[in-house]
Amino acid sequence: MPEEGKNIISNGVNYHKISKATDLTAKKDRWLYRFLEILPGWLSWSTLIILLLFSWLRPIWVAYFIIAFDVYWLLLVIYLGINLFAAYITMKKNISVDWREKCEKLAWTDIIHLVIFPTYNEGLEVIRPSFEALIKDGYPTDKMIMVLAIEERAGEAAYARAAAIASEFGDKFKHFLITVHPDAIAGEIKGKGSNQAWAAKQAKLLIDEHNYNYDKILVSVFDMDTVVIPGYFFCLTYKFLTVPRPYRASYQPIPVYHNNIWQAPFFARVAASSNTFWQMMQQIRQEKLATYSSHSMTWRALVDIDFWSTNMVSEDSRIFWHCYLYYRGDYRVEPLYFPVSMDVCMDETIRRTMKNLYKQQRRWGWGVENLPYLMFNAIKQRKDLPLGRAANKILIQLYGFHSWATNALIIGVIGWMPMILGGNQFNVTVLSSNLPVVSRTLMTVAMVGMVFSAVISTMLLPKRPPHYGLGKSIAMILQWLILPVSIIVFGAIPGLDAQTRLMFGKYMGFWVTPKARKS
Repeated sequence: MPEEGKNIISNGVNYHKISKATDLTAKKDRWLYRFLEILPGWLSWSTLIILLLFSWLRPIWVAYFIIAFDVYWLLLVIYLGINLFAAYITMKKNISVDWREKCEKLAWTDIIHLVIFPTYNEGLEVIRPSFEALIKDGYPTDKMIMVLAIEERAGEAAYARAAAIASEFGDKFKHFLITVHPDAIAGEIKGKGSNQAWAAKQAKLLIDEHNYNYDKILVSVFDMDTVVIPGYFFCLTYKFLTVPRPYRASYQPIPVYHNNIWQAPFFARVAASSNTFWQMMQQIRQEKLATYSSHSMTWRALVDIDFWSTNMVSEDSRIFWHCYLYYRGDYRVEPLYFPVSMDVCMDETIRRTMKNLYKQQRRWGWGVENLPYLMFNAIKQRKDLPLGRAANKILIQLYGFHSWATNALIIGVIGWMPMILGGNQFNVTVLSSNLPVVSRTLMTVAMVGMVFSAVISTMLLPKRPPHYGLGKSIAMILQWLILPVSIIVFGAIPGLDAQTRLMFGKYMGFWVTPKARKS
């Protein structure tokens, strides 16, 4: 049996369940948490403001910094490109593996998969393919428990969609459960986390009724648009049965946004593919990996921590940090190097798609709310955690969010400021004339990363639908020319937006990305 963990509770407050400073009753704790909420945004804005001021006051310093930063960026692009290629090779290899054959050599037949699909207003054109994919996956469906988790606030239309799916798929699984998350429960935010937590608690009643072994259940929580690639559940089962300390791990697939990739606008495709590449590279760098979007974990761990937080926006990553703290640092994410397919952000018009994409990226950037949570609990739990590894985790997260909000702006905007703000005293120097030349040369070399991204994205693409011509395939390559703009408009700015909101205590609610597919 796995060892027990523990929650940290003080003044009646479970520190592992807090989502913001105002959740704390003790004034000292509240002020500490508030300081930690301010810290990420303050660091990002300080970096940008100081570089702007120094571009005016000390332009030569900034010019040398920009050159050094461009060199760093070039080396980073090369390093990440190597990781991306390694992840791509491993993923392609894993797709071709017969995971059932590998599982046959292990005691896999008593493993039950619980799959939770939280849904709000997605139509049947989105819901149905996700269930069809489970049938096609190949894992015995009599060893799978399905939960379709709907929201009471979605109204009669949600009930009708759930009934249609139950009629079509209800008899194809070990159990098929429809749960209805009540609206306006005190202390909850309206979002995916509270819905899937309610669904899991309802599933627990069924599991307990049938006396299923907690240690033989793996739970996968999938966004409603998640379409599994055949072999996913055998791959997951094999990984669980073969890794050391399997109950101290979550299991992370690679999200590829292929469901509507040929239909979506070019800028949305670039943003989605960029996210896929980042997740692929993170699988190589396991020490940086946290759970994201659709993922799997053990039922034992989920019950131990009392399910997902119901007051969080970024519940997908919070579940990992909660487990990490609960098990006193003895928790990790195991990369599966196996894809699941999801939707590119798309709406009926280009303008609405742009707006929705920005909101989606800002919501992802709101994952910064986990930084004060992690730092606060590391301070409170410092006697129980391996401090070296915990500090490393914190620094990795802090660096990641800071880079998200600042790197593209430093290269695309700040890099020009010494010449614009430096005045005649700087512009007559040799450095002034050489700065754009050196920066342009380094960035041109770094553009090989963009070319590499175009190649990998093309190799990942599903087969082109017959009603699209060769021009569409060419557009899929040329779209990467907008990457320098995309990483600012749909990367750095929404990331900085999220950090600024947290810095000023403007807490975000959960925003559901609209799903749209053309027939």
